[in-house]
Amino acid sequence: MPNHLFHAIRAALPGQDAVFIETQDGRVWTYGDMLGQSARIAHVLTERGVQPGDRVAVQVEKSAESLMLYLACVRCGAVYLPLNTGYTVAELDYFFNDAKPAVIVVSPQNADRLAETVKGCGAVLETLDDHGGGSLMESARAAATDFDDVERGPDDLAAILYTSGTTGRSKGAMLSHDNLLSNALTLRESWRFTAQDRLIHALPIFHTHGLFVATNVILVSGASMFLLPKFDADAIVARLPKSSVLMGVPTFYVRLAQDDRVNHDSTANMRLFISGSAPLLAETHDTFRARTGHAILERYGMTETNMNTSNPYDGDRIAGTVGFPLPGVDIRVVDMENGAALPAGETGMLEVRGPNVFKGYWNMPEKTKAEFRDDGFFITGDLGLIDERGYVHIVGRGKDLVISGGYNIYPKEIESEIDLIDGVLESAVIGVPHADFGEGVTAVVVPKTGAALKEDEILAALGERLARYKLPKRVLFVEELPRNTMGKVQKNLLREAWKDLYA
Repeated sequence: MPNHLFHAIRAALPGQDAVFIETQDGRVWTYGDMLGQSARIAHVLTERGVQPGDRVAVQVEKSAESLMLYLACVRCGAVYLPLNTGYTVAELDYFFNDAKPAVIVVSPQNADRLAETVKGCGAVLETLDDHGGGSLMESARAAATDFDDVERGPDDLAAILYTSGTTGRSKGAMLSHDNLLSNALTLRESWRFTAQDRLIHALPIFHTHGLFVATNVILVSGASMFLLPKFDADAIVARLPKSSVLMGVPTFYVRLAQDDRVNHDSTANMRLFISGSAPLLAETHDTFRARTGHAILERYGMTETNMNTSNPYDGDRIAGTVGFPLPGVDIRVVDMENGAALPAGETGMLEVRGPNVFKGYWNMPEKTKAEFRDDGFFITGDLGLIDERGYVHIVGRGKDLVISGGYNIYPKEIESEIDLIDGVLESAVIGVPHADFGEGVTAVVVPKTGAALKEDEILAALGERLARYKLPKRVLFVEELPRNTMGKVQKNLLREAWKDLYA
């Protein structure tokens, strides 16, 4: 039995000398370099005691080497666990103790402050910086450039991605080799990728979009990428004439649509612009199309499922929809109360089933059971409808999830931290429409009687406990929160009250 995912990557190799990655500073990695470097790192991991099925937790900056580390984990049968670079020590402590990784790789500048945390969970600590330095690469330089890929079947785990729950406790979504491979192959066909494509990769690689959608699709196509550390309008504009595809979040397109350098001429070599991770405003879709002649292709996915739907490559890409279910993926809309299937045009809970859907939550069998129907459908928590033409529309979220700048943000986690601040009686965190970020994280706070709370003080306190992308853009003060007869805070009323806050 071969290594299910890497065997498919090998099968798609366009040749040892073909370009895989070109970095912003001009470094070039061929597919031969990818094979050699991922082999070296795989040797280091096995020497550190990593066995098939062991977790390797990674919190490092984006680089070509960090992608080689991901592939090394696949090759040696480890379970790759990427972590947001913005997570604080307190947040990492939970992930490390829950996943029990055998090896933890962090940026060198964070090694000292994480040393005790890593020691406490019994892992080996390695470092990796964004220029190929650190202890991991120092050890890898002496390792062999060939490696016997560990046998892994379709259902063996390849990765765990943590996604926060509405209770504030993060859940580790277990993704198998076939979850990742089946989705990458489907997207390759749906989006017409070939070895001639060159992707502008400006996404983070610690979540599904940048790691599994962008990187895996390139690998199974034998294509190449410009690997940018982050969104940089100047860097993207400079590479448009030499590229064919851009994958981004709505924020990318908002900013590019405002850039006079982005026009019909500069995008003439591009064949596809893809957007996801947050809703794309119809206004952005229309403005970008008028400026470039390209209709952005919007799709819908989740940490637990990879990609579920896509607007068509050929045919109408309709603004405000996420297109059709991908081949092999079943989607239905059901009544939230009784689970009965709803007809076209009616709004309900979206449920999805297919080879892309994850295997369950790490160490949470009861939670896993609760999120799946008996017939294998996963309850997404997203509210949507399917129109008469078959296009899927996402109309809301049943769990008050906020999506800001492409990141999933769960209000309960932020509320718990706010409520610990002296002088706070209670709080509610909501998402409010924001032209740049899709939704702006907004905190509504009720002070205790006589407390003199200030917005900047609350934000400063939260900055010590939460990743930057979770921080509220505004903190608003009210005398009381609106509640229904059962005492539940009516966040819909709060969202309506401040819907124009960022207008």
